Amino acid sequence: MRGALFLIVTVLSLILSGPAHAQDVPRVTVELETAETIPGQPLDLRITVLVPTWLPKPVVFPTIEAPNLMVRLPERATNPISERIDRDTWSGVSRRYRITPLVPGRFVIPPQELIVTWADPDSSAPREKVVPIEAITITGILPDGAEGLDPFIAARAVTLTQEVTGATAPLGPGDSVIREVTATIEGGPAMLLPGLLAVEPVTGLTVYPSEPVLSETETRGEPGGSRVERVTYLAQSGGSGAAPPVTLDWYNLETGQVETASVPGVDLTVDAPVARSVPALSPQLLILGALVLVLVLGVVAFAVRPALRRWKRWRATRLSRYLASPAHARSLTIDAARRRDLSATLAALDLWAARLGDPDPRRDPAIAGALRDLGAALYGPAPKGDLADWPALDRALAVYSPLRAGHHHLAGLPPLNPR
Repeated sequence: MRGALFLIVTVLSLILSGPAHAQDVPRVTVELETAETIPGQPLDLRITVLVPTWLPKPVVFPTIEAPNLMVRLPERATNPISERIDRDTWSGVSRRYRITPLVPGRFVIPPQELIVTWADPDSSAPREKVVPIEAITITGILPDGAEGLDPFIAARAVTLTQEVTGATAPLGPGDSVIREVTATIEGGPAMLLPGLLAVEPVTGLTVYPSEPVLSETETRGEPGGSRVERVTYLAQSGGSGAAPPVTLDWYNLETGQVETASVPGVDLTVDAPVARSVPALSPQLLILGALVLVLVLGVVAFAVRPALRRWKRWRATRLSRYLASPAHARSLTIDAARRRDLSATLAALDLWAARLGDPDPRRDPAIAGALRDLGAALYGPAPKGDLADWPALDRALAVYSPLRAGHHHLAGLPPLNPR
């Protein structure tokens, strides 16, 4: 299966007039070591480019890729070469790709293009040509006896090791145990190694998994590597659980047999009172509860609607009464005074007096005096402008009380423009 099967494609990239130039064109050769291999085992694809002169620019090799194929360039994958052709020495370059199917099946690498730039034999000027590379088919086949492996792992050796650190069973509340399992593979890529530690709940413990660590190696061209997984168990309450053993079936390339690597489970008994678990609600019970809640909310909404309308009417009536009250007029007067707007203050004061009746706030000595001083300051023979005594009016309005002012009866407001 891994015998020498060669797929050779030679492309004459330039067709020049006259037989004298028939050998002055690049030659591109594609060699596939074998068209079939076991999943996980690499095969080599080599592309060789030869020109009659030299390469002033590096060859632009194609990108070899397809789903479920791992393509690598091994160490010293690209090398210069030379070859005797018709008594002449041609120079060029060769590149080797290492292709590994990861699963069984048939894989097609689509047609590619390769760009060659070489020196013209007559003028030494650079010449360029795009050379097509035909599609390449590779098949990953399962060996006899390995059809039941899932996932399929083929290698020279696969081992499992385990390290358990921390407290030992029986555990106490707050104790922790760290379980680390390492899978090592020789003669196969590490990415074939599956997950090792299933994160399953353990009674009385909380499980904290870490991210797996994948490492790839290559020894004398042979792939290998490891996968390390770690899980931390933290004891919370009583329980008699355990972490399950880990097993991994794999196909031995040297013996042709399916073998099993394994590590034992870990006792995770917790010596503490068992925490009471809240019984899980069935979906039917949850649906019934939701329907009851919707029904109750509907009944409440129907019953509350008349009360809500009555409350809105009461609130509107209360607001209307307030807007027509002496208290609101007093608030307008104080607000206008704070804005230092004398016209608005007098208008609001008149509204306040009209709503209040007797006693008239305009007859209050403090308010009347403050207004007299403001009138003199703003409109008298010597206006003071911003120096008007607004704070005095603010104080008078703030302390005015109709009950206390009932005994004051002034003739009226003093003139705003005293002479």
